[in-house]
Amino acid sequence: MCLIILAWQAHADYPLVVAANRDEFFARPSTAAGFWIDAPQVLAGRDLEAGGTWLGVSRQQRFAALTNYRDGGAEQPATARSRGALTADFLTGDCSPADYLAQVAVDADRYNGFNLFVGDRQRLGYFSNRGNRQVRWLSPGIYGLSNHLLDTPWPKLASAKTAFTKALEELPHPVPFFDLLADREIVADGRLPATGVPLAWERILSAVFVWTPGYGTRASTLLHVHRHGQITLRERGFDADGQFSGQVDEHFQSSEISTGV
Repeated sequence: MCLIILAWQAHADYPLVVAANRDEFFARPSTAAGFWIDAPQVLAGRDLEAGGTWLGVSRQQRFAALTNYRDGGAEQPATARSRGALTADFLTGDCSPADYLAQVAVDADRYNGFNLFVGDRQRLGYFSNRGNRQVRWLSPGIYGLSNHLLDTPWPKLASAKTAFTKALEELPHPVPFFDLLADREIVADGRLPATGVPLAWERILSAVFVWTPGYGTRASTLLHVHRHGQITLRERGFDADGQFSGQVDEHFQSSEISTGV
């Protein structure tokens, strides 16, 4: 997952709204979002190589999402644990967000660089094993995350947050969110971040929707939770040519009732 924009307790009817793109090598096997056979309370896509996920929600309104931290100059040990387990373990467990993130902080060095959101209907927390490595509890507002720390003002993050803020006014209509997630504009060289990867890759990765042979945006996801507990997840999939390949639409009533703000 390489882009997550979310609103937490910032909309009168929808306490949680998430728009996200998952970028990955097309050769890595995965499944589209669905309820897991071995954990039927969880709705998420699944990485078939390591068994984890990049974004998901449960019937109990547990939410988790993950991005990798991009540092092209850092060693990436092959023995590191799969980062997708960080989201999967929260979604399938019953640990509180506070207790879970406290344990993640203890084990943080066992993973390559990551950013993690976990939350329930009461709290939403963020933690990264880069930066100051402190758990941050989000106050009401709109937040953006790519492959650096929370709200790092990369150009694609700034443009996506602006479009997301406008799209919130159109809820529950999904089209404005999918439009912003489909933006393939490449940022001018003078505005590119320097993350230790070659310039050609910085250009490719500067777009909201990424595509290059062998790698790109494989899924665009819109998730929103209504204050009365209705959960909607829509996911658009994309093939190795960057073309639309199918859509998932799931709507269900949470077993936990949220009263909103």
